[in-house]
Amino acid sequence: MDKITQLCKKYTDLSDEEIAIIAGMTGALEPLANLEEADIFIDCPSWDGDAIVVAEAKPTVVPSSYKKTVVGLLAKPENEPAVARTLRLGVATRQMKAITQERTHVVQTVEPIRSGDRVIGVLIREKRADEQQTNSERLHFSQQSYKRIANALTHMADENNWLTECIDEALLMVNSEGIVTFCNSLAQELYHALGYVEDVLGQPYENIRLVQPDSEEIEEESKYTAVEIVAGSRTLTLKRIRLDAPDMAFAVVIQDITRIKEQEKQLILKSVAIKEMHHRIKNNLQTIASLLRLQVRRSDNTETRQVLGETMNRILSIATTHELLAQSGVDEVMIGEVLTNIKNNAIRSFSRPHFDITLSLEGDDFKVESDVATSVALVTNELLQNSLQYAFHNRSHGMIRIVVTEGELYSRIQIMDNGCGFDAKSSHNDRLGLSIVHQIVKDKLRGKLMIESDSNGTSVTFDFKNRTMQLGGVM
Repeated sequence: MDKITQLCKKYTDLSDEEIAIIAGMTGALEPLANLEEADIFIDCPSWDGDAIVVAEAKPTVVPSSYKKTVVGLLAKPENEPAVARTLRLGVATRQMKAITQERTHVVQTVEPIRSGDRVIGVLIREKRADEQQTNSERLHFSQQSYKRIANALTHMADENNWLTECIDEALLMVNSEGIVTFCNSLAQELYHALGYVEDVLGQPYENIRLVQPDSEEIEEESKYTAVEIVAGSRTLTLKRIRLDAPDMAFAVVIQDITRIKEQEKQLILKSVAIKEMHHRIKNNLQTIASLLRLQVRRSDNTETRQVLGETMNRILSIATTHELLAQSGVDEVMIGEVLTNIKNNAIRSFSRPHFDITLSLEGDDFKVESDVATSVALVTNELLQNSLQYAFHNRSHGMIRIVVTEGELYSRIQIMDNGCGFDAKSSHNDRLGLSIVHQIVKDKLRGKLMIESDSNGTSVTFDFKNRTMQLGGVM
């Protein structure tokens, strides 16, 4: 008597016919374990309300979660609630935590095994909780290699094999005479949605082919083809896989990717809209800056010209950020690009004869949201303007460094010069435009401003939240 029959007769009330159904499924467990890269088990309901493990398969392509066999051990409801739920209700249970017989935390997906209306067991797909990734609740053949798909499909040739209903794609199997000998329920639903009235089962494959024959010819080297097609209002990917099994010539796996394609279109439209929006904002800001430039040229008052010039530079610093955002088409931009443009604009604005200024940008480069980028540009522009305007009075050369440091939650920018310095503690000293800088750093960037200055130079540091959008309703 084999192990499954022995365990079922000892611990369950399954009939000989039901035990034969369980035993007949074991051939597909190992291919399924490798396909899913997970431990696979079959549990049956025991006399006392627990479940008994009657079969197992460990993947060979990845390490198993188990050191020893668990066949013959009990699965307690308190440790494996997904198993208990599926056995009790007869419905699948997806992605539920469990504790194994070896006291390891895992995540289980459980499918019922039926004989008529009765649940006679469950198929369990199990991965360690620390390795579990957010995947679809069903199997994805279209994401697997040819060898794994073919190996699994050769064990699913039986028309009554319920494993095919766990697949997240439409599945057809065609014999050597070109007749469709098997199709799962998703295939029936798909062809019905495409307008086919008759059942595809038993049809010549030529009658239900969705692509031209030359597009579906299998190359000898690869043993499969993969194409993307449009059928009516649906976009489908179609794989044809040669099978080395008796009376099975090939299988066809079809995945409906219409929703994915629609999402891609929406992303493209959104990207175009974002580009256009930032492009218009940039143009409007540059128009305002041009008007201020005209005012500067017409004004004879030195103080007025200085105020208008500073305002114009602030507007251009914002316009620079929107120009970069218009080029990227997303609502994020690299901080290095923003600061490089601010640096170059500052040098052009404050260049004068017989003055040699070295302005360097150092450190990390990373993506920031548009709101963060705009605020960082304003603060950096303000600090550079003040340093260039006041730090090197009566000097022929100078050096300014911009150092960027990325953090997990907060990032930091430090602007240092080797100028003459100033009294940072004096309440009468407004050279750094602290009212503007302080407000932006505190209110927009959710950060802090630190200033150190002496006769050897000035260092201004400000930090900022990497993502201010996550702060809505919290701060």
